[in-house]
Amino acid sequence: MSTLDVILFIIVVVGVIAFGIWQGRKESADAAESGGAAGYFLAGRGLTWWLVGFSLIAANISTEQFVGMSGQAADWLGMAVSSWEWLSATALVLVAFVFLPKLLRCGIYTIPEFLEYRYGRFSRIVMAVATLIILVGVPTASVIYSGAKVISVFFQGRMVMGADLGDITIGCWIIGISAAIYVLVGGLKACAWTDLIWGAGLIAGGAVVTWLAFGALKDADPNQLILTKVQNSTATVSDLEAASGWGRFILLNDGKSGEAAAMAGENLSGGKLHMVRPIHDPELPWTVLLLGIWVPICFYWGLNQYIVQRTLGSKSLAEGQKGIIFAATLKLLIPFLIVIPGILCFNLYNKDLRAEAVKKNASTLLEMRGAPAKVYPFTGNFVAADTATAREILTHNANAAKMEIAIPTEATSDQLLELNKKVLEEAVTKQIPAGTKLIGYDYDAAFPTLMRNLMRPGLTWFVLAAIFGAVVSSLASMLNSAATIATMDLVHQVKKDMSEKSTVLSGQFFTLLFVLISCLIAPGLGDPKFGGIFKFIQEFQGYISPGVLAVFLFGFLSPRTPRYFGWVGILSNVVLYHSIKHWIGPILGKNGMWFAPDVSYVDRMGLCFLFVVALGLVVTLANPLSQPVKLPVTELISLESSKSTKVWGAIVIVATLILYAIFS
Repeated sequence: MSTLDVILFIIVVVGVIAFGIWQGRKESADAAESGGAAGYFLAGRGLTWWLVGFSLIAANISTEQFVGMSGQAADWLGMAVSSWEWLSATALVLVAFVFLPKLLRCGIYTIPEFLEYRYGRFSRIVMAVATLIILVGVPTASVIYSGAKVISVFFQGRMVMGADLGDITIGCWIIGISAAIYVLVGGLKACAWTDLIWGAGLIAGGAVVTWLAFGALKDADPNQLILTKVQNSTATVSDLEAASGWGRFILLNDGKSGEAAAMAGENLSGGKLHMVRPIHDPELPWTVLLLGIWVPICFYWGLNQYIVQRTLGSKSLAEGQKGIIFAATLKLLIPFLIVIPGILCFNLYNKDLRAEAVKKNASTLLEMRGAPAKVYPFTGNFVAADTATAREILTHNANAAKMEIAIPTEATSDQLLELNKKVLEEAVTKQIPAGTKLIGYDYDAAFPTLMRNLMRPGLTWFVLAAIFGAVVSSLASMLNSAATIATMDLVHQVKKDMSEKSTVLSGQFFTLLFVLISCLIAPGLGDPKFGGIFKFIQEFQGYISPGVLAVFLFGFLSPRTPRYFGWVGILSNVVLYHSIKHWIGPILGKNGMWFAPDVSYVDRMGLCFLFVVALGLVVTLANPLSQPVKLPVTELISLESSKSTKVWGAIVIVATLILYAIFS
């Protein structure tokens, strides 16, 4: 960064955050209400549709996507990871007209609060505790890590006051402390106003990076680019020389010629520009599009406190619905600003991703050479990039597992990978622990690598400020939501007569506590065993999302379902999900009783959802309530639905179908 970029970056970040805090602390017409709990936690229930819409996007699109989703796109998944975005657009339409009217009608502060009205206090407490564990330990810690990842990659080797900005731990504390100060002072309204700016900035910044990446692709050496084409592409150097930037992108990554377009396997096995993956794909087989992926998406947008808190702060039901549909429209653009740049990064800078992997692998290799009684897995791309080290690891693993193997002198990458797989299986039977997996590329570094290589003086400050600001704002929103749940769903259950001031102070205390916990967890999330930051977030939310979604659907639609189903549904999901992840899934895969070697985490969510729904049907038929439950109705806001927004919702659904048809 040039000196001018640094100055502009500081001015913009500090200026926008100061503006948000000022807006957050301004007195509204009802000074007492705005200065109390509703003002701090729900922005005084006065958010207009454009604030709701941009706030939803900025809260959602943070480094979790710019790092995690872009990283998955750089790997073999490519455009398929866009399903999380494009299906979210359709899910948001459902949220606007099914979930939101039910939630706003009750006048609640938190999602768990609804469960008390419908199922009883114990169900509320169970969900509150489960939500806090997941929210603080997974998405909050992940956003801190991914924000720090941008800092560590972009500023590697730079020192500030003796601190190495390339150190991921230092980056985590910079991000965490910044967000904590922000939310302590301003509350949700500060987040909402700055989200308006950062949301627009993120879209513009992503567009700038995409534009520069296509320019770099057009100017790149075809002889180097051809090395990154997918295996079922028939593109030649001559084809690349004659193609435009977009044409080169298609030639290298489409893979339609000849065989099936998308193929399962490691990076470059098959086409990356297709939304439908093979049934044995380990991440997103086409089966998940039928049910599994809808579970976390509907939970995230309709029942996740961190997101829904914005819509709960709407000034009316109509304003909330307009804001949600506006956000749904913006979601259709996101893959063009995040997913496609991730794919482009591998085409352009795969050597940089390899260098980042070497840095990440260094500590693992040092541990291995210290002769611990561990075995170490590695990826096929690692073998291809460093065959000599792969042979060394395989020899070490065989010795650790006390297993004699013959390694051919001229062993291929596939042979080394297969031999190591057999050794690891033997190690499992002998209960020998496994160390960190060694990787060929650090895909989470994709978007930061693009920024580092493409940013020009005069542009760097803008893109970096948009991403950094969105990280801080997104994290602040998560902390505010976690503090809201801890205060309203737990503390208030013990001390019901808390004053407005004490309630806000409680929220501020929990904000500090949660940021401390998350900052301690975050640096360890770079471990390859998590499979990338985006997968880590989605997978671990599966412990609660299927059960919570099923419980709420019964709460919305079945007034005679017994009250105990609230906590039974949530807890049974936790047990079943864990069982499928660690025992049932591997057994099914090993015995050829599933489509793939294991049940993907998204299919796992679908199975759990079906189980809890079936459980709900059984208990409703066997033990229905004698009288239907009547939920409270608030008079704080207008509950009239928006008719014109239904038309726009239909347009969003049609546009989603068209995009799937284009990238089929």
